[in-house]
Amino acid sequence: MIRISRTIQKLDAADQAPGRLATRIAMMLMGKDKPSFVNNVDAGAIVEVVHASKMRITGSKMDTKEYHSHTMHPGGFASRKMKQVFENDPADVLRRAVDRMLPKNSFRPERLKRLLIKN
Repeated sequence: MIRISRTIQKLDAADQAPGRLATRIAMMLMGKDKPSFVNNVDAGAIVEVVHASKMRITGSKMDTKEYHSHTMHPGGFASRKMKQVFENDPADVLRRAVDRMLPKNSFRPERLKRLLIKN
């Protein structure tokens, strides 16, 4: 049995782009920043992010980037601009970016539970 010791990593999101921050967070959640990284063991850290509302969104992404969802029923397609999502919950923009950078396997939901974002 492998003994896992999780560390708490604290990051400040102020004046950082969401994508670049999300790559660092994804690596920490997977444990790829540790020398003892093994693919089949979820030994990543607990990541705590503060000041998510102060992230720097570059260019015209606020007005052009869209998040899509579908209910799988006829007419169930929904699209929201990044501006709406960011105004509602700035942490959601970062959470979605990290979610899409993690590998699509059974560890993904557990890794996302270890991501704590505070505005």
